[in-house]
Amino acid sequence: MKKKEIPIIAGVSNRHVHLSREDVDILFGKDYQLTPIKDLGQPGQFACKETVIIVGPKGAIENVRVLGPERKETQVEISLTDAFKLGVMPPVRDSGDLEGTPGIVIVGPKGSVIKEKGVIIAKRHIHMHTSDAEKFGVKDKDIVKVVVEKGDRRLIFDDVLIRVSEKFALEFHVDTDEANAALLKTGDVVYIVEEL
Repeated sequence: MKKKEIPIIAGVSNRHVHLSREDVDILFGKDYQLTPIKDLGQPGQFACKETVIIVGPKGAIENVRVLGPERKETQVEISLTDAFKLGVMPPVRDSGDLEGTPGIVIVGPKGSVIKEKGVIIAKRHIHMHTSDAEKFGVKDKDIVKVVVEKGDRRLIFDDVLIRVSEKFALEFHVDTDEANAALLKTGDVVYIVEEL
């Protein structure tokens, strides 16, 4: 395998919730505005001060961070480890692909919502601006391999989805389970590799 020499910053994604306007009103109160506390790697995306509790058939997880801005549809992103604790078995999906996914209960300070669908394990992916995609010679929805060369747990992630948009910044996203397997932290550098 040959490593492409352009480094890509990793972003490790802990469990989080994207909320619709309707669900923000129910969970936090009518016309409530989410409070940004930290910008994320993607332009316009931010972590909020607000947290919720997510409840599945076997257990609950408290202090789950809400990410902004609001979405058209509520989505809960968890790891496989979280799924075992909650007693749900979500599929690995691209963000926004929610058909056929399990539901969950979300509890906020002012109310709760029962979602019939919306829980996923996020498919590992690389966000790329259109200019980055040109440099790498890839297009939206392509699949690549990514190598983590750090420390004692060198690892190659296969089946990494490329997501291209003029709104994106170059960043590799994995969840905490995947990151732990490679001792990978947010801010570490990874590389795309290609077959020879």
